[in-house]
Amino acid sequence: MPRSPSKIAVLLCALACGGLALAADPNKVLRIATPDIETLDPQQITDSPSSDIADAIFEGLYEWDYLAATAKLAPLVAAALPEITEDGKVWTIRIRPGIQFTSDPAFADKSRELTADDVVYSLKRWLDPSLRRGGSQVMTDLLVGAREIIDAAKATGGKFDYEREMPGLRALDGHTLQLRLNAPNYANVEPFLTVRIGSRAVIEAAGRDLRTRAIGTGAYRLKEWKVGSRIVLEANPEYRQVRFPESDDPARAPLIRQMQGKVLPQIGRIEISVIEEDVTRLLEFEAGKLDYVVLRGEIANRLLAGGQVKPEYAKRGITRQVFIEPFLFTLYLNMEDPVVGGMGTQRVALRRAMALAFDAHSLARVVYAGQAVAANQLVPPGVTGHDPTLRPRPPADPVAANALLDRTGYDKRDPDGYRRAPDGKPLTLAVSLRSSAISREIQTQWQHDMDAIGLRMTYRLVPFQDLIKDFRAGKYQIYFGGYGGTPSGFAELSQLDSRQPSNPNISRFKLPEYDRLLDEFVKSPGSAAQIAAARRMTEIALTYAPEIPAIFRLESDYLQPWLQGFSSQKFQTYWKYLDIDLARRAQKLGR
Repeated sequence: MPRSPSKIAVLLCALACGGLALAADPNKVLRIATPDIETLDPQQITDSPSSDIADAIFEGLYEWDYLAATAKLAPLVAAALPEITEDGKVWTIRIRPGIQFTSDPAFADKSRELTADDVVYSLKRWLDPSLRRGGSQVMTDLLVGAREIIDAAKATGGKFDYEREMPGLRALDGHTLQLRLNAPNYANVEPFLTVRIGSRAVIEAAGRDLRTRAIGTGAYRLKEWKVGSRIVLEANPEYRQVRFPESDDPARAPLIRQMQGKVLPQIGRIEISVIEEDVTRLLEFEAGKLDYVVLRGEIANRLLAGGQVKPEYAKRGITRQVFIEPFLFTLYLNMEDPVVGGMGTQRVALRRAMALAFDAHSLARVVYAGQAVAANQLVPPGVTGHDPTLRPRPPADPVAANALLDRTGYDKRDPDGYRRAPDGKPLTLAVSLRSSAISREIQTQWQHDMDAIGLRMTYRLVPFQDLIKDFRAGKYQIYFGGYGGTPSGFAELSQLDSRQPSNPNISRFKLPEYDRLLDEFVKSPGSAAQIAAARRMTEIALTYAPEIPAIFRLESDYLQPWLQGFSSQKFQTYWKYLDIDLARRAQKLGR
């Protein structure tokens, strides 16, 4: 029987208003694993597992483009990219109308539309020094009028005044906000615009329940959280329909064809098991109980033979995606230390000799079991400022290192064959490492390399929090560690900025030319200028050696054959873009 006009109208309304019900299938369950999480308060997250889950529940104005080779902003709740005027010092952003927070008692158990005031409040919370993250020094100095408010909040008995007007961050109307800056700074403003947005009404009403009262505008909402056991998310019935992102990269074409025409999100439920150990996660994946698993280091090799997925796994349709993580692992040298620090010829020669003798290729191949590459610059691949044209790091050269030490005053040796200082006194260098099994292997590698040039070493393995205290107090000579994790190379490059505090400027390096180049980097809206500035900063770092770039780690993502739409989740999670082929899952699992 033909449908009546009224029934057709009702159907069309359902298609337009209830699109998610047609898209998200409750039978499609994404099963993944994570270490335990701490909080889902969007502005107080300090760990990656919590951040991954929050990305599914909350949204920022922008996200990092899912398919871009190098990070760039893509509108999320914003209607378009920012309107940037006054030579980069004014950013105006318009918000899409109709974006809804999920229902909550603070909204009388209804959904509520997101406004520019919500965004301003959330960005102010990001600056609040009393919250767990401690605020943002860079953005505080950058936003007009922010410093006065932050200083008042830091005063004895002070409290962040959310009502006080901040000229650099304000809502122009219900769907428009504007940032006014003291100076242009693309490298830090862009990440600021990805800060997750929450509701002031919910946050103030939550009280002690704030860490679990996760009310956002994202594709999923929190259904269940059993601490230490599992987290369950379900599709947000208020979420708008979205499509899979586009890309001009030919390598992305098969992925785009796979997802073409699908209304997203397709997956109706996400079940996240809390599993701390990598081995257990791998076993669960092998049994088909996880749809993908993230592995690093030696354990990532257990599914590989000759760098390829083992035949028995490939036969099951299991695939691997691998990428270089956005972190630089480096050796920091304390520039204020009386033995390795300073800018005099002999001290620079000592540091450069260590850099020449250090075999980063062996570190990557042996200690990291091939799951790393030797670093040839300060900025990792895929991060703004990385220069893909730079040649790979050359092999270690202990011959050149020995010659450099011999001609700069380190030619005297003690009875054991180790070098003395230029004044003839004993020379012993101390390395601080974080307490862990891999640190023992790093120690062995470093000892071998330094023995080759006659430098006597001692080692101190301590808990990470103790190392942080030492950095701030300047009580160390050499330290090996990683830093980064953001789409902007500013994170790695700012570690040698003399104007930064001892964390991140662990080395306490001071050179006006380097600072000038960093200012050039943050003011540059284009990638070419950023790469040029970062290249010069790398050259300075290699010349004076306040730190010795070591490796970029690899992350291996292993995927089940029924998982669709997956691209490596480098800077945030994008579970809304995934799909599950239920028929293929049933076939592969024999169900």
